[in-house]
Amino acid sequence: MIKIVDAFRNGKAFIPFLTCGDPDLETTRRLVCAMVENGADLIELGIPFSDPTAEGPVIQGANLRSLSNGCTTDDVFALAETLRKEDGITVPMVFMTYANVVYHYGTEKFCARAAQVGMQGLILPDVPFEEKGDFAPACRKYGLELVSLIAPTSHQRIKTIAADAEGFVYCVSSLGVTGVRKEITTDIAGMVELVRQAKDIPCAIGFGISNPETARKMAQSADGAIVGSAIVRLIGQYGREAIPHVAEYVREMKAAIADL
Repeated sequence: MIKIVDAFRNGKAFIPFLTCGDPDLETTRRLVCAMVENGADLIELGIPFSDPTAEGPVIQGANLRSLSNGCTTDDVFALAETLRKEDGITVPMVFMTYANVVYHYGTEKFCARAAQVGMQGLILPDVPFEEKGDFAPACRKYGLELVSLIAPTSHQRIKTIAADAEGFVYCVSSLGVTGVRKEITTDIAGMVELVRQAKDIPCAIGFGISNPETARKMAQSADGAIVGSAIVRLIGQYGREAIPHVAEYVREMKAAIADL
C-alpha cells in the first residue's frame, strides 16, 4: 500500500502542486504523468474552490479558470482514479483544498471517496490545528493522513502541532499567501529542528520556492521542497501546450535537490 512517507525514502522529495481542471482535466492528467516521469515524488492535486484564502493571484486565477470550465469535486475524484488505474501512477498523492469543499461534499463521504480513488492524504490550509478534529476522525477511518502546516508565527505551537502530525509536516516558509518570492529569510532550519524534537516525521518546505537554487537551499534544511505557483504560472502561460515546459521545470528542480 502506498504511503506518504514513501515519497521521502529515496532522498529529498520534490513535491509539485497543480490546480485540477486548469486548463482542463485531460491536460491535468497529462501534466501529472509528465511530472512523475520527470522526478516528482509526491503530487498535490488542488481541488478548485471559489475563495482559496491561502493562495496568491496565480493560483487564485487557476481556481477561477477551473471552476469556469465546470470542474467539480467529483471530476477531480474521477481524475485521481484514472491516474491510479489507467495511467499506473504509483507515487503518493494528496488533495489540497479548503474546509468548505469537504464540508459541502460531506466530510465522511469525501474521505471515503478519496481513499477509494487511491489518495494518501489531505491538506486543508484554512483549518488550524485546534480545529483539525472536525476532519481527523473521518480521515483516520478511511486511511487518509491529514497533513499539518506550521508557519514562522507558530513558535511554541510547532512542537504541539508536530507531535500530532501525520504523513509529513508542511513548513510554510513565509508569511502571507502562496506565490513566487525573490528571497526566503525564515529560519527554516530552526523550524525543522523544533519538529524533530517532537516527532520523527518528514518536513517539506512550501510557499515561495520557484527556482533550483532556492529549492536546493530549502531542501538542505528539510526533507523536501514544495512548488505550486511557479508550476501553475507555466500552465497559465502555455495552457494545453504546458506539458513539455512543466516536465522540464520539474526535471530541473528535482535535479537540484537529488544529491543532497
